[in-house]
Amino acid sequence: MNLIDESFEPKKVDNSKKTTKIILIIISILIAAIIGIVIAIMYIQENTLKLYINGVVNEKVKEMMVEEADGTIYFPIKEISSYLGYQSFNGEYADKSEEASKCYIQCDDEIVNFTLNSKTLYKLETSDSNANYEYYNSKKPVKAINGKLYASIDAIENAFNITFINNVENKKINIYTMPYLIDFYSSKVLDYGYEQIDENYKNKKTILKDMLVVVKDQGKTYAVIDTQGNSVIEPKYSNIEYLPNLGDFLVTSNNKVGLISSKKERKIQLSYDSLQLIDSNTGLFLANKQKKYGIIDSKGNTKVNIEYDEIGIDITKFEQNGIKNKYLLDNGMIPARKGKLWGAFDKNGNNILDFEYDSLGYIATTDKDAINLLIIPDYNVMVVAKDKKYALVNSVGERLCNWVLDDVYMTINGGTKYYYMNFNNTSADVLEFLDEIDVKPSKKSNRDKETESEDTKKEQLKENLKENILEENTVKQENQIDEE
Repeated sequence: MNLIDESFEPKKVDNSKKTTKIILIIISILIAAIIGIVIAIMYIQENTLKLYINGVVNEKVKEMMVEEADGTIYFPIKEISSYLGYQSFNGEYADKSEEASKCYIQCDDEIVNFTLNSKTLYKLETSDSNANYEYYNSKKPVKAINGKLYASIDAIENAFNITFINNVENKKINIYTMPYLIDFYSSKVLDYGYEQIDENYKNKKTILKDMLVVVKDQGKTYAVIDTQGNSVIEPKYSNIEYLPNLGDFLVTSNNKVGLISSKKERKIQLSYDSLQLIDSNTGLFLANKQKKYGIIDSKGNTKVNIEYDEIGIDITKFEQNGIKNKYLLDNGMIPARKGKLWGAFDKNGNNILDFEYDSLGYIATTDKDAINLLIIPDYNVMVVAKDKKYALVNSVGERLCNWVLDDVYMTINGGTKYYYMNFNNTSADVLEFLDEIDVKPSKKSNRDKETESEDTKKEQLKENLKENILEENTVKQENQIDEE
């Protein structure tokens, strides 16, 4: 045996153990990396804004959102509409056009008009044939961004009847639509002891204030509860109608109507045959007792005595005039009829137009291009009629010309509205006449200018009209002197 050779024979290295160690180290590193990536992704996700519509993440709507430095959030009106159950169109609902500075949205029950640079949006419940436009003033005006109309989130909430919840800490925005919320709470009202949520469209809007108008006794009794089932208005009324802009409720019992607030305050006694809100800004109501009409406010104070045969005017005859409220006209007048004669009041109930007019407005009968005219927009001027002649009055009831006009009408040419009046077989531009007697518009008109020859032709009529005004005022002054 070779002891020297045997003792110095090299040992074989176990490479399999070394490889296993390396693999385990690599696996450990990979696991640690994966865990780190997962943690990083989770951190990024937790700190990335998510927007949900009815509980479902919506990246497209989130990308539409614009947040300004002051924190105001805007959305493009037309682009967001389809995600919230609405259609959208250019122009204005009642005055069809393709004006890019205006747009409106529409669902089965309601339309809403928006105008560039305006804080006011107008809503009309189309499912109610007697409805007037209601208006809402947003915090910020509609603005244009990259050629699209954007509205601030408070306007979006009101227009689309949604609830918008911005959880800044959790980086989450939740948008809930009214139909989704109604469906969610429909089953809960059964647990609260009621049959169903009322189907009236206005009443459904209470859900946006965490309330519900509910019915029981096979639809014979109405009540208001909060979303937890607590009573707001007890189930003892034969009808309840929510007034979204006031947050109050018209209640009916024994065929008499009154007004109750969401805090259970009796604001108007149940003593009227009917009540209809005509101006949410001032809280004015059209009140009816025994087929006579007047105006009261939301505290029950009488503004116009309940003694008139009619209040409000049929604005369907003046569709091209853009009038949004038949009871409170654009010039601030509340038209009223007593017997066969018309007059008008202001919002405070002051009689500003004596009851001496056969009718208000001009109904075209001859010229096929002539369009019925009641109000001359921007000038707050109204057309009045007496003894088959017409005159113009301003918003405080002052007559701007004598009873000399045979016709006062509107035409539309190339999408632009023009206003004319006829006097002694001569036609003149109404706006030019108003400018001539220093009646200033509230904003500039974009009308095209008439040719110089037409201006010259109308100059004589302006002078004649001015003379008539001066003559009438002189006669009035002389009569006053005689009386004194």
